[in-house]
Amino acid sequence: MSSDRQRQILEAAVRVIAHSGVRGLRVEKLSAEAGVSTALIYYHFGDRAGLMRKTLEFINERADRYTNEALQIGKDPREQLELLLLLELQDTPEVRENSAAWGELRASAVFNPDLREPLSASTRAWTGDLAAMIRRAQEEGLAAAGADPVEVAERLTSLVEGVSERWLSGSMTLERARHLVRGAVVAELGRG
Repeated sequence: MSSDRQRQILEAAVRVIAHSGVRGLRVEKLSAEAGVSTALIYYHFGDRAGLMRKTLEFINERADRYTNEALQIGKDPREQLELLLLLELQDTPEVRENSAAWGELRASAVFNPDLREPLSASTRAWTGDLAAMIRRAQEEGLAAAGADPVEVAERLTSLVEGVSERWLSGSMTLERARHLVRGAVVAELGRG
């Protein structure tokens, strides 16, 4: 499959999951959304589980693209960390779709063991990236020393996922979600 065709199908899969949930992801619905045949989807992804795993990978790649901005904008590891977390809370179609689809896939992993390991690996990678930033911030005196960077990263990523779900469900404003994340960075790292 050409990368353009694969991207087309995976973008459609994210849209369908974001708007209809994982249970709403029917291959027929996806083929209509992507403008391809159902046979082509099965041929390239094998089955629904293969499609779900590739969609999760695609969501992670998209998130990497828009969060890598933090590494170029931020002046120091602490600022990069905060920006990285806040970029997960943007009112853009791509971020909204990514966040909604990620939440759906995470919730589905409770019932779908095939999603657990890829989801766990993605979570470990995100946590690891943040822990490395926290460690650098501690070394540069920009964060309170002594706290375990991995534990801090786990708490911060859990918070971002939670406030993202509240924001997307309408039970919290985006401004409030971003405010809580900024406050959590100060609470976890100190004033710097």
